[in-house]
Amino acid sequence: MPARTPSRAPLLALSLLLAAGLAHATLPPPSPQQAAAAAQKKAQADAQAQQDKEKLIQSMDGIAARYRARAAREGWTTHPPVAVAAPSAALSAPAVATGMAPSKQPATGPVRSEKLGTAAPSADTKARPTQAMPRGADPTVNKSRHGKQ
Repeated sequence: MPARTPSRAPLLALSLLLAAGLAHATLPPPSPQQAAAAAQKKAQADAQAQQDKEKLIQSMDGIAARYRARAAREGWTTHPPVAVAAPSAALSAPAVATGMAPSKQPATGPVRSEKLGTAAPSADTKARPTQAMPRGADPTVNKSRHGKQ
């Protein structure tokens, strides 16, 4: 009879517990120098994102202008551009929090929802769930005859 080797399960469980303990360890708060460096890096990233947005807007405007010029030369039918409410101002202005919690947002009225049960069901909804097979129909596989052929 061969000699039994010790199981590795307890050792594995112990190592997993130690790894879980290390995973819950917290990092120390950043030093003032680290916080300042992070703020500077964020400001640089925000400035770069702003430049990228402006370049994107300029390129989209240029493409639209070239298309409209070509359409006019070749006699294509075009429609006037759709006015968008201040896209450059919305993109150039930094996002500012309103200070209102989501629950304190102005209400537009009571929420009416079929799912929540606060609204009557639509006329096209089913009165009951669809049945797996029509009433009175024989099942596809008759279990009493299955295997007796």
